[in-house]
Amino acid sequence: MLGHTRGKRSPVTCALKCDNACSKAVCNTSSNSYFRDIASAEFSRRSALGVGAAGALAAAVVVVGGADPAAAAGVAAKKHQPGKLAFDAIKPVDAKIDVFDVPEGFEWAPLLRWGDPLFNRSPEFDFENQTPKAQAQQFGYNNDYTDIIRSKNGKKGVLVCNHEYVNPEIMFPAAPANAAEERQRRNIFRNAVGLSVVELKRKDRGQPWDYVRGAHKNRRITLDTEFELTGPAMGSDLLKTKRDRRARFVEGTLGNCSGGTTPWGTILSGEENFNGFFRTAGTSAEDKRYGLENKATAMGWELEDPRFDARGEDFANEPHRFGYIVEIDPENPNSTPVKHTSLGRFKHEGANVIVADNGHVVAYMGDDERFDYLYKFVSKRKYRKNDRRHNLTLLTEGDLFVARFSGTSEAEIDGSGDVPSDGKFDGSGQWIPLVEDGKSRVKGMSVEQVLVFTRLAADEVGATKMDRCEDVEPSLKSGKIYVACTNNSNRGVGSNAKADEANPRTENRDGHIVEITERRGDHTSTRFNWDLLMLCGDAAQGDATYFSGFPADQVSPISCPDNVAFDTEGNLWISTDGAPDGIGYNDGLFRVTVDGRNRGKVEQFLSVPRDAETCGPVIHDDESMVFVAVQHPGEEGSFTEIHSYFPDYVPSEARPAPGEVRAPRPAIVQVYATQ
Repeated sequence: MLGHTRGKRSPVTCALKCDNACSKAVCNTSSNSYFRDIASAEFSRRSALGVGAAGALAAAVVVVGGADPAAAAGVAAKKHQPGKLAFDAIKPVDAKIDVFDVPEGFEWAPLLRWGDPLFNRSPEFDFENQTPKAQAQQFGYNNDYTDIIRSKNGKKGVLVCNHEYVNPEIMFPAAPANAAEERQRRNIFRNAVGLSVVELKRKDRGQPWDYVRGAHKNRRITLDTEFELTGPAMGSDLLKTKRDRRARFVEGTLGNCSGGTTPWGTILSGEENFNGFFRTAGTSAEDKRYGLENKATAMGWELEDPRFDARGEDFANEPHRFGYIVEIDPENPNSTPVKHTSLGRFKHEGANVIVADNGHVVAYMGDDERFDYLYKFVSKRKYRKNDRRHNLTLLTEGDLFVARFSGTSEAEIDGSGDVPSDGKFDGSGQWIPLVEDGKSRVKGMSVEQVLVFTRLAADEVGATKMDRCEDVEPSLKSGKIYVACTNNSNRGVGSNAKADEANPRTENRDGHIVEITERRGDHTSTRFNWDLLMLCGDAAQGDATYFSGFPADQVSPISCPDNVAFDTEGNLWISTDGAPDGIGYNDGLFRVTVDGRNRGKVEQFLSVPRDAETCGPVIHDDESMVFVAVQHPGEEGSFTEIHSYFPDYVPSEARPAPGEVRAPRPAIVQVYATQ
């Protein structure tokens, strides 16, 4: 990644999380624009034929009241007027500082850390004596999407968390001594990804949680867990392999990033950067469109399991079995999780659903790659309250759409980020059908091809190229949909797509938020209106920013929006991934007012440690509690040069002695009010 990262963005993340995507040619080479039809994508012969504990830890952590003002730009501390969770916005923290910072009146503690034992038989975590068997029984690495489902009395809960990828350089105190140890580590990595389901308990609402070791619902889902395929592509020749000649079941899940919780209590998880785990021939149009290559992978799993080497016919289709939305039932530890082909295959950041007024379930999804697309799924069947068995089938069949945007002031968009003369970035849009009423709406492609090669199908119909749609979530209060476009440094560069009103900045370093309003308030409509809630950045550094008219000098600087969530008042909460590169501060969690006179006001609630990313925000403002997943803390360091001591901070005078192992561990953090 030398020459492709800027500022303090870690090239480690690029290599391990997304296989250095930004250093490679853009996968989407289609020439589609707003209303331009493109030539049919040619399918390779192979694809056409289908061949191919809080209390105990509280004393060990440090609550920091703010960064060194000489190292961080200040934000005027003002009380938030409305809302249940009142706080003074913190100052941004310089990217070289290793703290977890929260507002005055709040404390924080880790709830679950990488390696925490989940079962009675699980061994205690030991940096120097890790094994694949132990990791399969412990909390996984690099926690991302998180939710906590509370019981009615609020004293019990179930936490579900994704584990996206691993950081080998900071997981072990020394390099592997021999080939046998290297192989063991590869198998530890396999068992460190996937998902965790963990029961929680506490004394009362508003109190910090403890996790329950050995609880009935505790579960680890790994690459050895069997998943069942659902939907129209189940049984397709495109998904058959030597181990699964009926295309019915898949071993494991990969690259699990964000997700969502359904009204019937299940968890949706997005398989995102799966391509970097496979070695393929890399010559077909489909392989190239999904970033699949003929090269050794970072994890080296192709050396352990032939299904990760897709160069031969036996497992040529194995990569086609990843890149879906998976559904997990946290209430039933013996249930078989599923992969829903009806929601398409791409680099799913996640999926979030809402029940439309007519009873159909609508899922919104983003494809997290430069110049890829925004999608919507509408279920064929209708939601039935209190009929969980029926509702578990809702995502198996329905219509799949991709978004096309047009702006009201396109002629004024020059890539600078300057606001058009009408005072806002806005326009209308259309949901273009890919699959509708059980039939393909893409010329020359079958339903199975559309759902397995969804990116190529979307290219065909002229979808709008976006700046990395990450989390996409509807507000249950307003019904509006919010799209976090993280960034796209390639926008307008060379022959790449130019700036447009929905993506108005050339070399979009800091990202933006799109707000969508479905026509007539109908989430099943094929028409929508849109505007931009914000163009992120730091006005004090000269960035071209926009906050829906709210004064740019009165907001917390924010860069690279990633995951979003809502509180009970309808405020939008944004976690960031990449702020060190964008504005030079550590990533954090921010609250944004979305309506009224303070629309566009951004207030930073917390800041995560050095080199870390903020993920999986959970907002329980009715209890003045907030939860985040802290991913890859200190990842630019090593055991000889530790960048972060999160989450087990110790006073500076008690730093580890020479030879003592104490390194960063990804963790779920709970933040709670003390007054």
